[in-house]
Amino acid sequence: MDVPLWLWIAAVGGMTAVLIFDVVVFGRRPHVPSNKETGIALTVYIGLALLFGLLVLWMFGGQFAGEYYAGWLTEYSLSVDNLFVFIIIMAKFGVPEKFQQYALLVGIVIALVLRAIFIAVGAAAINQFSWIFYIFGAFLVYTAVKLARENVGHEAEDEEFQENRLLKWVEGRFAFTQSWEGGTRLRITQDGRKVLTPMFIVILALGTTDLLFALDSIPAIFGLTQEPFLVLMANIFALMGLRQLYFLIGGLLKKLVFLGIGLSVLLAFIGLKLFFHAMHVNELPFINGGEHIDWAPEIPIWLSLTVIVSILAITTVASLVKSARDERRRVRANDVGAPEE
Repeated sequence: MDVPLWLWIAAVGGMTAVLIFDVVVFGRRPHVPSNKETGIALTVYIGLALLFGLLVLWMFGGQFAGEYYAGWLTEYSLSVDNLFVFIIIMAKFGVPEKFQQYALLVGIVIALVLRAIFIAVGAAAINQFSWIFYIFGAFLVYTAVKLARENVGHEAEDEEFQENRLLKWVEGRFAFTQSWEGGTRLRITQDGRKVLTPMFIVILALGTTDLLFALDSIPAIFGLTQEPFLVLMANIFALMGLRQLYFLIGGLLKKLVFLGIGLSVLLAFIGLKLFFHAMHVNELPFINGGEHIDWAPEIPIWLSLTVIVSILAITTVASLVKSARDERRRVRANDVGAPEE
């Protein structure tokens, strides 16, 4: 896939301009977005993502368009899982609602920069060492098993956010205030000295937490496409609409009780796909004498896309059905236990 320089500049430059505009606008006017505002913005971002796939189809063909759509859907679904943790972070630090949109936006900008670095490193590693696919595949299967175990009999309300080492170091090294009087500012003067604000800590928490999620998502998308341009754009479009999803479907997230299990199946499938691909390009001398393993099945992108859509659809429908059934049971239980008038 030979991507012209002008397309790189147009795509990355356009997304950068949108992000800068958002940061400037929401930094000056923090507010709680309405459902109409978030709905329109989310529709625009999803529409742009779909249109970009059509552009890839027109310029590079159906194979690469399918890889992009599969990667985008995978990254988007994994990003939705991030929202559970984002909600917990906002609650832990007591972020006022009117400042949450700005915190999410800047956190997402940091996440995009860090993911771009991850993608560049991953692409370079893949070009240099074909055996890296074995490592990616093993890591995804391990993550899938771990995620499945965590979600068996698991309730989202029981989750607690554990601060990472960087956050603990910053909080221990620098002076900061617990007050939100500084609004969206990252540093203010208090009692004659400069102190960090809670906004700084929250943004750092959001950005670094997403980086941990990227350890799963970046290998996953490289299992669907090895084109750095498609990997980067799929990540950009997946994260661009994450802020709107946070406000639009915050309540719905609690109803997606099988999301973790569905994502574990998705990661396991991509991990298996990576293993098969690694066998096809095998160069390790202690495996098949360093020769390619041609009998290993190569999973086509149309099948990958079908499996991804099916997993997400089944997970969503099953989750909503179970949530509705549990709600009916709670209502009946309340009615039975209610005192007679």
